[in-house]
Amino acid sequence: MNAMTTAELRGYQQICGHDGAMMVIACDQRGGMRQVLAETPEEQAKISNAVLGDTKADIARYLAVEAGGVLVDPVCAVPQIVDSWTLPRNTGLLIGLDASGFDVTPEGYRLSKLVDGITARRVRELGGTGGKIMVYLRADKPEANTHNIAILKSCIEDFAREDLFLVVEFLTYRLEGESKEAYEAAFPGLIVEGSRLCLELGSKVLKIPYPGSDETCAAVTTLCAGVPWAVLSAGVDHSTFLGQVESAMKNGASGVIAGRSLWKDCISLDRAVTKQRLQEIAIPRLREIQAIIGKYFATQRAAA
Repeated sequence: MNAMTTAELRGYQQICGHDGAMMVIACDQRGGMRQVLAETPEEQAKISNAVLGDTKADIARYLAVEAGGVLVDPVCAVPQIVDSWTLPRNTGLLIGLDASGFDVTPEGYRLSKLVDGITARRVRELGGTGGKIMVYLRADKPEANTHNIAILKSCIEDFAREDLFLVVEFLTYRLEGESKEAYEAAFPGLIVEGSRLCLELGSKVLKIPYPGSDETCAAVTTLCAGVPWAVLSAGVDHSTFLGQVESAMKNGASGVIAGRSLWKDCISLDRAVTKQRLQEIAIPRLREIQAIIGKYFATQRAAA
C-alpha cells in the first residue's frame, strides 16, 4: 500500500464528506466545457477563459458547497474563486495540473501536457488542498506510455517533496484502426493495468473511469490494497452514472470525483439560468449520488 503521510491524509480528508468518502465536483474541463456551452467550434472559440471562470465559480458556489470539494483548473478558476470568497472555508480545493487537450504521435499515441508553471509549490500558493494530474495510458502498449509515465513520475515526486496531497487520474483511449468491439473488449483490462502502472509509480489516490463491471471494480480494489480510488463520470448521463457509482461503491471504491454528469445539463452563458438549473437539477442529482455512497461506504469503514 502506498500510504499517505499525515499531511497528505489531512488533504484527503478535506475532499471527503462527513462519512469519510470522496465526493468532489470536477469542473477543471476547458474544451469540454466550451462544447457544452456552445454548439459550433466558432461559437466555442469565442468563449473566453474569464467566462469559463465565471461558470466554474457558479458550479463551486451552488453545487460544490454541497459536496466535499471542487476540482478546478489553474487557467480559468484560481486564484479567483479563493480571492473572491466564492469557496467556503470547509470546501476542499483540488487544482488540476494537466493542460487541455493532447498531442498525437505518428503512431496515434496520445501525449499528455501540463499547464506551465503549476507545481506542487504553486498549488499550495494558490490555496489548494491538493493537486490532480491526468494522463492518457494504453497499458497494453508500453511504447505509448513513456512520455506520460515520465510526467506522472515527475509530478508524484514533486508533490511528495512538498508533502502535498495528489490525486492521480488516467484515461485510456481507442487506437487508430482499432475496432469499437476490440476496444470495448480490452477496456476492463486497460483500466486494471493502467491502475497498476499508477500504483507502481507511487500513486496514493486514484481517479479512474468506471472499470466496466462489478468484477472489474473488485479487481481494482484488490490491486489497490488500501489505496483509495474514486470513479469519474466521463460525461455519461446521470442515470447511467448512478448505476456505475453503485457498482463501484459496493465493490470497494472510496467515492466519486465527477463533473459533467452532474452539471452538463445545467450550465449556460446566462448565469441566472446556470444558477437555477444547478439548484433545481444538479443538487438533487448530487443527493442521489451521496445516498449511494452512504449506503455502501459505512459498511466499508466498519469492515476495515
